[in-house]
Parts: sequence; C-alpha cells; structure tokens
Amino acid sequence: MTNKEIGAAMTIKLDPVLPEYPVFKEGIRRAPMRDLTLSDHEKKLAVKNALRYVPEELHEALAPEFMEELLTRGRIYGYRFMPKERIYGKPIDEYKGNCVQGKAFQVMIDNNLNHDVALYPYELVTYGETGQVCQNWMQYQLLKKYLEVLTDEQTLVVMSGHPLGLFHSHKQAPRVVITNGLMVGEGDNPETWAKATAMGCSSYGQMTAGGWMYIGPQGIVHGTFNTILNAGRKFLGVPAEGNLAGHLFVTSGLGGMSGAQPKAIEIAGGVGIIAEVDSSRIETRHSQGWVKMICESPEEAFRTARTYMDRKEPMSIAFHGNIVDLLEYAVNNNIHIDLLSDQTSCHVPYDGGYCPQGLTFEERTEMLDHDHEKFCELVNRSLTTHFHMIRTLVERGSYFFDYGNAFMKAVFDAGNKEISKNGVDTSEGFIFPSYVEDILGPELFDYGYGPFRWCCLSGKHEDLIKTDHAAMEIIDPNRRFQDRDNWIWIRDAEKNQLVVGTQCRILYQDALGRRDIALKFNEMVRNGEIGPVMLGRDHHDTGGTDSPYRETSNIYDGSNFTADMATHCYAGNAARGMTLVALHNGGGTGIGKAINGGFGLVLDGSELTDQIIREAIPWDTMVGVSRRSWARNEHSIATVAEYNKKFAGSDAITMPYIADDELIERVFNNTCK
Repeated sequence: MTNKEIGAAMTIKLDPVLPEYPVFKEGIRRAPMRDLTLSDHEKKLAVKNALRYVPEELHEALAPEFMEELLTRGRIYGYRFMPKERIYGKPIDEYKGNCVQGKAFQVMIDNNLNHDVALYPYELVTYGETGQVCQNWMQYQLLKKYLEVLTDEQTLVVMSGHPLGLFHSHKQAPRVVITNGLMVGEGDNPETWAKATAMGCSSYGQMTAGGWMYIGPQGIVHGTFNTILNAGRKFLGVPAEGNLAGHLFVTSGLGGMSGAQPKAIEIAGGVGIIAEVDSSRIETRHSQGWVKMICESPEEAFRTARTYMDRKEPMSIAFHGNIVDLLEYAVNNNIHIDLLSDQTSCHVPYDGGYCPQGLTFEERTEMLDHDHEKFCELVNRSLTTHFHMIRTLVERGSYFFDYGNAFMKAVFDAGNKEISKNGVDTSEGFIFPSYVEDILGPELFDYGYGPFRWCCLSGKHEDLIKTDHAAMEIIDPNRRFQDRDNWIWIRDAEKNQLVVGTQCRILYQDALGRRDIALKFNEMVRNGEIGPVMLGRDHHDTGGTDSPYRETSNIYDGSNFTADMATHCYAGNAARGMTLVALHNGGGTGIGKAINGGFGLVLDGSELTDQIIREAIPWDTMVGVSRRSWARNEHSIATVAEYNKKFAGSDAITMPYIADDELIERVFNNTCK
C-alpha cells in the first residue's frame, strides 16, 4: 500500500502539519545523553521507526531532525510534537472525551508530565532517572487523540508507550491495557533493552510512570514513613506510641521517589540528612516544602542535625554534595548515625543514576556525554568506597537497609562480591537487608497493607479533604498497630501538606480496608458529594511486584525469582474489570530484576463500579498475601486463615503445612552425608 492509502485507512492519526519547534525553558532539568550502542543499520532503523508516526509529507523535514536527536540525546523524543502550552493535570471537565474514563486518564498523563512533578519533563521522564510516560511526543499526541474518542465499550492497547489502537470490548473490560519493557528471556538484560529503546521499540515504565499513576513524592512518602518509623521500633527501641525524636537518619537522593525522604523523617519526628548532588532537585524539594534546610558541607550538616537532635525536634536537611563524602566525614569524625540508607537510582548506575564521588553533577552529565567508559570506572570505584563506609558505620552500630534502589546489587556488580552472603553470587542475598526483608515485608506486606492511593479528578482541594475524612471513618485504629498508624497518618495528611500536582492522597491499607474506602468514595461520587476519583496504588505493593532484591526479598521458599504473582495480579485485575491494567519490566531495580503491575480504577458512582470494587480490590491485595502465605510467612498465614474464615463458601485459599526443621536436617544428614 502507498502512504496515501495507509493514511486514508486510519481514522485516528497525526495531522500532516509540521508543528513549530519548541522553545526550551531555562532551569528545566534535562535527561542526560543516553548510552548509544546502535550499529549504523540500527541507527537508520531508529529513524525509520520514528517516522512511522508522521505522514509522509513531513518525512523530508523530520528525518534529519530525528537523526540529530538520536546522535545528541541517545533517543528520539520528537520534541517538535511537544505541546506548546503548559502541561498539568487539569480538572477533568476541561478535557474532551466520550466517557469519564478517557478523560480521567488524560488528567493522569498530564499530571505525570507536570514540570512540578516530572524529573525530566521534556524527555517524558517522570521519575527514577528513566521512567517514562511514553517514548516520544508523537506517542503522547496519539494517546490523547485515542483517549478523546474512547468509549465505555472500547479498550485502548498501549505497548511500551505505543498506542496500538482501540479495540471493541465491553463495559466491564479495562478501558486501557499497558505493558512496558517486557523482553523475551534471552534478551531480558539492560544491554538488549537499551538497544530496543534507542530504536523506539521499548520503554522503561519504571512502576507508576508508564502506568500514568505517579502522584509526585507523596506516592512514596507514607511507605518511607512506615519504613523508618518501624525501623526505629525494631532496632532503636522506639516505643509503639513513640517517634524518632532525637534520632538521626542519613540517606541520599531528592528525586521523584527519594524526594519523599525528608518529609517522611519530619513526620516521624526525627532528624534527617539527605545528600543530593543536583542543586535543581534540592531547590525543587525546598520550594515545595519537602525539605527544610540546605547545607553545603558535611560539617555544617552534622552540626545542624545535632542541634535539632538535642532539642528532640524534627528537621530535614539537604546536603548539597555526594553521599560518599558525607559518610567519609562521619567515619573520620566518629559520628554515630542511627538509621542509614540510600536512594540514588542504582538500577541505572551507569546511565546517570549514580553520581561518582569526585564529580559535580555538571561534570557527571558532561562525562556521560563524552567519556562513558571512564564514567563507568568512576561509578565502580565510588560504589566500592560507598560500601566500605557503610560497612564501617554498621560495625559502629548503625542500622543500614537497602531502600529498594538496587544499591547492593550495584555494589556487587562493581566487583565487591563480599557484599553477598556467600561471597560468590547473589543467590542467598546480601549481608545487609533490604527494607522489605526486615521491615515493610513482615510488618505490612504480609498482612496486606500497601500503598493505596487516589486522585480527585475534579481538581478541587475540598474534594480531597472530604475523602480524607471519609477514609478516617472507615479505619478502626484499635484493630492493629498498622491501623492506628494509618488512622493518624490520614488524620494529619492535610496538616503535612503532601500534595504536589493533582489533588491526590497516599494511605497504606489492607485488602478489606481498601475495598471499604473505595466503596465509600464511589458512594460519595454517586451522591454528588465529590467529583470522580481515580483509584490506584504503587506497583510496589503486597502482590504487585516480583523482585528478588526488593518486593519479594522476604520470600524464602526459593520462588523469589519467579514472576507468577505480578503476572496473575495483572491478569486477574483485567478479568475483574479494572479501568486500567499495567505490567512492566524493571521498576526500581532494573531490567531483568523485576516484573511489576498496577491498576487504575475510575470511581464514577455507578453500581457497576461497586461490583468491580468488591471483586477486584480484595483480589489485587490477597493474591500477594496468598503467595506470601505459601512461602510460609507467618503473618500472611494468619491473615489468610482469617480471610478463609470470613469468606467461607465464596473464597478458598491454599495454605502451607509446616515441615519441622529438625526433621529436614535429620533426613538430609542421613541421606546426603
């Protein structure tokens, strides 16, 4: 077929008009040059692939432009097709659409690309250094066109940002199905994926970026609060009713996820020092009220921290510099750190996610562009020093936990095999725990508590306050300590000023808590008390992600590398009618190291949505609790037993019989030795 015939055969397509080239604003963060390893044939293919989106009349003008983008940015972003007006999550009624769901997802996409929210908005990166809404601006424009005409009997299929098209379905089917970065086993590695991405064939959705459900640093702040507060309870002797007053938390990163750390430590009552090399990220978090003070030297940072620790007053301090310099100062000056972690983007340490000691942020970006091999050497050297500093501090009494950013795996890959338990490989884990192993897994995920979230699509702050109060009414603070913590969290949410971008909220809840809150919200929409609500969660949840270095690091039955749970969670949510279902490769730990899934459910007040809530919300959580129970996690076994009793006759979950360790040891010794 000719291009003219192809164009005539499509009803939804880009117009044959060359948009004006955009003006890039000063002060907006830009993604660094991505590592470009394509052959000459593959570079030609990348341009050819990008031109698939635009009518033939524009090819002559765009082909050299796309090739230039590829060679200077490492990717083709199609900047010319970027909207000229400000992108932000507008009130839902300001969007075109044939159904509330189509308009709702336009709100969420634009919120993810809001300059106040996104890490590299011009490159469509929401957070995590590489997590994109979609690959390029041609895809963005097509997605908006499809969502404007989507009906409640169609499904939009999106493959790594590419809108494959609309397909006839039915009212209870998902309106949007998304996958990102999925690779066939043999090619499920960063190198093959990077080639595919540079050619315009794959995309890193991170977790909630490519599923359009990111809500700024608020999306992780409750989990961070839970992590550090429960770390204090388990390892510092903080009483159940107490907080972290007088205790010091040191970490790094003030990006999309890590930017939640200073706010979380303040809410927990402690003092935090957060190292960050990028001054623009510090300024963003400082202007948004997510970090209180800025210090330019380790000495000033620790001196200031000591002042507030002695007063037992909460304080967050951004140290403008490298975390390794900060830790070296602590080691050399014998400064005690109670809680220690790291949240740099170590799932992509060689793509700019980790800045080596000795380089400024600007030097890091320059070296990424012009001497990538040398940059990788410096990353390995810095990770090694970083590891040695942590090990020394732990020997002196600090509690260190890997905060799910693939830090320990990056240290291992840098040549430090001694960070693994067996000193050979990572099959038995690492000498330091993942935060899921020690804290979030046994204390929250095993019961089903995870990062439930919602966005008020009206854009009205008063709607958000009404949902806060409604959620508070549902939670029984006397049921478990987790419920008490969560009740206090939502009670104080408005006071803690958590919103960045669209009017959204994060609240850890278990399966039935999520169900009941969702039903209440849908009733409020039906009664006209609030506008439509987008319900969702972080993919980082009880059952959303299989990742041996993070979400399933407390799975000890040998199944921590299997990806059945996340896949079934995704399929089950689709079968039960979630409005959007997403399945991604990579997440916060890197390509080949995680499979993760999430959902979006538009609360429109309908009876059908009530039915979906009752069927889908408990499944979304209990699939994870059930898998954790089968792995013999004690709290999950108890939770499943309670669930089986409550839903006898409708649900029935398989539970494990427990083998005696002495029996296994005796049989092994008698048979194998």
